[in-house]
Amino acid sequence: MLEVVILIVALIISLIIVIKSADVFVDNIVEIGLALGISEIILGVTASAVGTSLPEFGSAMIAILTGTPDMGVGVAIGANIWNIGGILGISAIFAGLITTQGEELRRDGVMAFLTALVLTVSLFLFGNISFVLGIILIIMYGVYIWILIRAQKNNKNKEIECCDISEETSQEGKSQDSKKSLNTKTIIFAVLGLVGLAIGCRAIVYCTVELSTMANISEGLAGILLAFGTTTPEFFTVLSSAKKGLNSLAIGTVFGSNIFNILIGLGIPALFVNIPVEPITTYFDAPVMVLITLLLLLLIKRGMKLSRVEGVILVLAYVIYMFTRLFFIM
Repeated sequence: MLEVVILIVALIISLIIVIKSADVFVDNIVEIGLALGISEIILGVTASAVGTSLPEFGSAMIAILTGTPDMGVGVAIGANIWNIGGILGISAIFAGLITTQGEELRRDGVMAFLTALVLTVSLFLFGNISFVLGIILIIMYGVYIWILIRAQKNNKNKEIECCDISEETSQEGKSQDSKKSLNTKTIIFAVLGLVGLAIGCRAIVYCTVELSTMANISEGLAGILLAFGTTTPEFFTVLSSAKKGLNSLAIGTVFGSNIFNILIGLGIPALFVNIPVEPITTYFDAPVMVLITLLLLLLIKRGMKLSRVEGVILVLAYVIYMFTRLFFIM
């Protein structure tokens, strides 16, 4: 009993370390990028996705590379299902209404669905995540980033066209004056954030493996349960955004995180090892991920919004999934 308590406490501390380390790493890597002259558009797109998904990515990566691939895949897929059914559903219930735009639904929503579908079909056909599939997933993410950058550049160009030349010149001067300089402190904190992530994720995987062994549950299910902790950044970001009326940020965080979790969270580890996937993940968890993503798109498409009713539907869908997973097909 004492060992279980110690492991649970260690798991909670590890999650806190990982979440804080992710914040430190992302904040400082953005500073470094700005100092090196990397476009704010690129930094904004990548940092927003990576920032909330680093705990899942780190946990999945460490789990896969240390011999517990089922847990790594479980974290990625479990996080995606929870992001939609749990986080977005709960946020819609508390906020009352989350609206979205057609462009976001066509671009980010369709990409999230396509990502889930490609992974699921590949698992049905091959039963694992191979090096070739890893390359395909990473290329898909690169294409998605390119689409986002192009869309943001187009919006920026339209804004510039609406401004006077004098205002444009003034803005350029301000931009040059505010150019950030690279300092040693920023680099050190970025490295410390990365080290904290690595250590924290390794501790998370170790504690989860030990607890799942004691509870006699599979590594895949353990990963799905672990996703409750690793998605904490998404939960607070989406809930806070929805309550403040920042609808695009709320829905965009979920779509962006889900895309990143699969394309990068599973794509990069596949470059190093062939990732076997347990049958229950292939025939149940992955299809549920596809279906709940499709359900979200259909609910939004009805009126380009999520009301409390749609939120309840999403939460109920997640409850049914977890009840089935825990009590019928563990």
